[in-house]
Amino acid sequence: MRSTSLYKMSAVIAVGALTLAGCGSRGGSPSSSSSTGGSSGGTVVEIGVDAPLTGSLAALGLGIQNSTDLAVKTANKNNEVPGVTFKLVAKDDQANPTIGQQNATALVADSAVVGVVGPLNSSVAQSMQQVFDQANVTEVSPANTNPSLTQGPNWQTSPVRPYKSYFRVVTTDKVQGPFAADYVYNDLKITKVATVNDGKTYGKGLAQTFTDEFKKLGGTITVAQAISDTSTDYSAVVTAVKNSGAQLLYYGGEYPQGGPLSKQLKAGGDNIPVMGGDGMQDPTYIKLAGTAANGDYATVPGAPISTLASAKTFISNYNAAGYSAPYSVYGGYSYDAGWSIIEAVKAVVAANGGKVPSSSSDFRQKVEAAMQSVSFDGVTGHVSFDQFGDTGNKQLTMYKVENGAWDNGVKVGTFGG
Repeated sequence: MRSTSLYKMSAVIAVGALTLAGCGSRGGSPSSSSSTGGSSGGTVVEIGVDAPLTGSLAALGLGIQNSTDLAVKTANKNNEVPGVTFKLVAKDDQANPTIGQQNATALVADSAVVGVVGPLNSSVAQSMQQVFDQANVTEVSPANTNPSLTQGPNWQTSPVRPYKSYFRVVTTDKVQGPFAADYVYNDLKITKVATVNDGKTYGKGLAQTFTDEFKKLGGTITVAQAISDTSTDYSAVVTAVKNSGAQLLYYGGEYPQGGPLSKQLKAGGDNIPVMGGDGMQDPTYIKLAGTAANGDYATVPGAPISTLASAKTFISNYNAAGYSAPYSVYGGYSYDAGWSIIEAVKAVVAANGGKVPSSSSDFRQKVEAAMQSVSFDGVTGHVSFDQFGDTGNKQLTMYKVENGAWDNGVKVGTFGG
């Protein structure tokens, strides 16, 4: 999936829950341009973070930043890679592809940067991929779900990996949309659905994969609407959806528009559930929708982090750290994304006699190559990458709003297996 103050910090992701046990607490989000979170001495190796740290999606972006910050402190404290001190430089893309590309250019220009965690938005990722790839800077997203990022524009018929530097630790909308469609048709027994998307890469792609599978199952799309991601008045959409006789509205987009859309739909007399993807599953959605959110649904890649034994220490240490924002839906994935870069650095340093390669371009190339073989048990489960740079974890969870809060998941599973 997924403004211009700049937040910069240090980050490195620790290998799973055991390494987190040594992590000390801290008193809030970093305010300085960068930090190392402790020092293990030796060569400074930088990891970038790119996410919307201000603006309407800051709740998600700050979760990415803070989770990575927690991890770098752990890695440096534990001297995870002897002779290396990790430092993270975080940049605010404001969920804007143009700013994202500018951030990518700035990160590439810093010769100490070998990898980047982010971004949140698939549309922002599209603007950054070529910049990172040309410089052999490894990019690992904790949130992007559009299939074309790893398998090209013809991913449905002829998948081809466009950029060897790009990886992600969440499953794609190739799985997420059909998982939702299967739940609507077979679990909810709903056969008529209206779709709305926000016109962005993530939203359009998610709505399309849902639509394709829903029709294949025998369902009917009663009306398909598109809005701007800056829209605030949905009266025309509400009328179209209501008149179509839809039993559910499927929304491809994020909570800043999804919440008000649900609120206006119910206020307009159409009391049907709204369902969306991971871009909606945040407490802010409920704040924006109010009581209209009750009964709405959202899918999220992976199993509920609160139920994973591998995430218990992460959650405990994050809460103890006193961050001003929650780790949010992508916290565990951000932790694992960053740690995958650290694992690659560790492998390169070990193969080079315990030293960082003297040439920054050589170092970047070797880290990029090492990423393909990364494999470890992380916060969100086992982390590894296939030939496209996609995660091997295809699990998803369907969440529902009950009594003004997201539940712990009404269904956990995969699509097609």
